[in-house]
Amino acid sequence: MKTLKRLKTSLTAEVEEQLNKQIRMEGESSQFYLAAGSWCEKEGFVNAAEFLYHHSEEERMHMMKIFRYVNESGGHALAPEIGNIKTEFAAVREVFELLLEHEVAVTRSINKIVDFCMQKKDYGTFQFLQWFVEEQREEEELARRILEIFDLIGENSEHGLWMIDQEIGKLIKKAQTHNPSDEI
Repeated sequence: MKTLKRLKTSLTAEVEEQLNKQIRMEGESSQFYLAAGSWCEKEGFVNAAEFLYHHSEEERMHMMKIFRYVNESGGHALAPEIGNIKTEFAAVREVFELLLEHEVAVTRSINKIVDFCMQKKDYGTFQFLQWFVEEQREEEELARRILEIFDLIGENSEHGLWMIDQEIGKLIKKAQTHNPSDEI
């Protein structure tokens, strides 16, 4: 049986490997947000849960954006195997501290690939990744903003935790106006 096969383009095997690593990282991000959202919902932080569920979907869209780029460029995007996702947390603040750490790691990974593409003179992939550079700036800013809310309100009482959850709820509406799935 014959198959239709895309012709290879300028995407090098080295860049393809880096992008497949990023696909995995975005998939892990999606699963982390999903697990963290489930924990928050179980603990009664419904707005934090909704925020995290929304971001889980957004991270999956990031993964798919790279996945499709690799395939459309003549490469082979690999569906990531994902395991060892944290599902229990000591406090809701821990969720958002880990979220910020994770976003910083994703930013570093994207920057590393951008730098690698420049070294390899892969300007098409470099240009493609500029969307992710801006997206990561926004993601880090949002994560820092949430931690500022914890610091300003304080989480030493049920009332403080409730107010934090309400403020996160306000950020959901802002985040939902930015829909990256339209850009795939």
